[in-house]
Amino acid sequence: MTPEIIVAFCVYAIVTSITPGPTNFMLLASGANFGFFRTVPHFLGVAVGFTIMVASVGLGLGALLADHPRLYLLLKVAGVTYLLYLSWCLLRAPGLSKAEGSPLKSMNFFWGGLFPLVNPKAWIMAIGAIGTYVPSGSSTHDVMLIALIFGLINAPCMAVWAGFGEVLSQALTRPLWRRVFNTSMALMLAISTYPIAVSEIMRP
Repeated sequence: MTPEIIVAFCVYAIVTSITPGPTNFMLLASGANFGFFRTVPHFLGVAVGFTIMVASVGLGLGALLADHPRLYLLLKVAGVTYLLYLSWCLLRAPGLSKAEGSPLKSMNFFWGGLFPLVNPKAWIMAIGAIGTYVPSGSSTHDVMLIALIFGLINAPCMAVWAGFGEVLSQALTRPLWRRVFNTSMALMLAISTYPIAVSEIMRP
């Protein structure tokens, strides 16, 4: 793998990792509701899980999904359903995150690691990375290198969103403001599933 391909891939990884999406919306909300340090296991788990996903796609999972489009569709449906459930949790979150009865909870390392599996954007990122930057017939070393680079870039990009959420929390001192923020994040998370749903509906 040439240095030019690696540089181009790093640009791709930064752009796709830092731009808004389900994971970053959840990290923003988590940082605002629970603070940056309680969100660290969340985004580290996502980074590790996503790295494993990219490697798996490059080692054959991507070809399996291409050969079985119904399986890929099932993953998308499950992912969109789960993201809508998380939107509902955010929508029902009370004005203060510590209030009893809130369905909103901080995500630990384990569940963060599983989150990429239900994130349609993560699948698109992983398949796009392997399909574009790993030439056909590349070695396992090249696949693992791409996966590792993606994970190392992905983690600090997610940390930015979690940190920004904690900064926002300083302004969300009133229950009403926090409720408005959580409602806004719920709507953004739900809207982020729209392109995936439309792409399947419009598929010939």
